[in-house]
Amino acid sequence: MPTPPKTAANRLIGILLVIISAAAFGALPIFAHAAYRAGADPVSVLFLRFSLAAALMFAWIAVRGTRLPRGKTLLTLAGMGALGYAGQSFSYFIALTMAPAGTVALLLYIFPALVTILSVIILKHPPAARELAALGLSFAGIVMVIGFQPGGQGMGMAFGLLAAVIYSVYIIVGTRAARQADSFAASAVIIAAAAVIYCAVILARGLHPPQTPAGWGAVVCIAVISTVLAIVTFFAGLKRIGPVQTSMLSMAEPVITVGLAGVLLGEALTPAKLAGGALVVAAGLLLAYKGRN
Repeated sequence: MPTPPKTAANRLIGILLVIISAAAFGALPIFAHAAYRAGADPVSVLFLRFSLAAALMFAWIAVRGTRLPRGKTLLTLAGMGALGYAGQSFSYFIALTMAPAGTVALLLYIFPALVTILSVIILKHPPAARELAALGLSFAGIVMVIGFQPGGQGMGMAFGLLAAVIYSVYIIVGTRAARQADSFAASAVIIAAAAVIYCAVILARGLHPPQTPAGWGAVVCIAVISTVLAIVTFFAGLKRIGPVQTSMLSMAEPVITVGLAGVLLGEALTPAKLAGGALVVAAGLLLAYKGRN
């Protein structure tokens, strides 16, 4: 599938798609919280997430008659799901058992800086001045929203950094793969590959699903909103605006999570969190404005 032309309209569409993706991913912890309260464990939620999402996507592909990617593109996308999504989530969850959540989250969100560096080295895409400014604003905002909690073992920090590195490589590889396949078909392959990995884990340790209808409703929301919608719009946006701006706009995810937690779960929205959210929004507006570099 050809890359959309680089027009102003397509660029704005790309920005909107990535923001939708960030919102969908940002809602994931809220849905997961409800699933955990209903008796599910994290690995079971991940298995159900990817399995249900893969079933939905392949059913839709069959209805649409969309052709799946083949050859090298298919193998690349499958690797992105099996190594990228599964590897990143595994590293992140291991890190959370060894280091404070705020520290692990901040380590993960250095991925836009890593994507920027890899884009220069691999894709020969030097960052514009406004992109560097947006990166600084976004990270400052993330620090204010998440906070920093000192402590934790060195291995916990290492796994948190590994999660960021895996996700950065995933985005760079995805930039090339997205040019060769339909966004929906590419997402289906990635999700199915991740589902296979978690299926193997579940066979080894057992399934612990939600025990209430509300918990199953949360799992369905994770599959539909925070997986299918989130990944499809991510790749559609990535195809239009490239890896650097996509990764920076994705930093809205924790801001959205914190906002939803304040509204739906009653968690405190402190002045620091609100100010941090404003910085991330400002970074997004800076990226949306295409002035002189």
